[in-house]
Amino acid sequence: MSDSLVIIPTYNEKENIERIIRKVFSLNAAIDVLIIDDGSPDGTAAIVQNLQKEFTGLHLEQRNGKLGLGTAYIHGFKWALSHNYEYIFEMDADFSHNPDDLVRLREACINGADVAIGSRYVKGVNVVNWPMGRVLMSYFASMYVRFITGIQIQDATAGFKCYKRIVLETIPLDKIRFVGYAFQIEMKFTAIKYGFNVVEVPIIFTDRTEGTSKMSTKIFREAFLGVIQMKINSWFRSYKR
Repeated sequence: MSDSLVIIPTYNEKENIERIIRKVFSLNAAIDVLIIDDGSPDGTAAIVQNLQKEFTGLHLEQRNGKLGLGTAYIHGFKWALSHNYEYIFEMDADFSHNPDDLVRLREACINGADVAIGSRYVKGVNVVNWPMGRVLMSYFASMYVRFITGIQIQDATAGFKCYKRIVLETIPLDKIRFVGYAFQIEMKFTAIKYGFNVVEVPIIFTDRTEGTSKMSTKIFREAFLGVIQMKINSWFRSYKR
């Protein structure tokens, strides 16, 4: 059995899902895949079920309805812990995260990191095919997070990560409150507050060419306002391991 699992949440990703699964299993690394599908009406789950006949390390959890990115990952984290994985990844289905970088993130954790972040901004701005407005919004969002929280992470909203098992065992997952992209900020902030070593690994982020982005103003608003509330709440919380 592999000691590594990549969690990929999906909603209407039929254009990408088979290619991303095949790419992960083609790597020169033993990494299993868990798809968390939120009732995609386009048949994403059916494609995964068909591929399970070919790949024994491919797993599928189906949920009823679109329940949010954060809850999908929390579901996946609990599944990974119950199945004894040591290295647990977050990755998008749309190839904006290059599966080849999974190996580099895992190596960072083997070499001392507790959380390895695939970072777009740790060495300049490494984003391909994003409109300038989206780049600026993302870049300044990370600046805003650093200003409010005090954490020194260049890519605070990054969603390409590898966790060591101990991090997800330590963080009380049921107390993670955000469901959109603010979830990514909250997980990094909480890991740092617990004293874990969080490192950034430079990657090149390429915008999706197939399917539809899930970003919305509601998600952005949750992140903007939620960061302030998260910081205030941290003043009244213990982070002892």
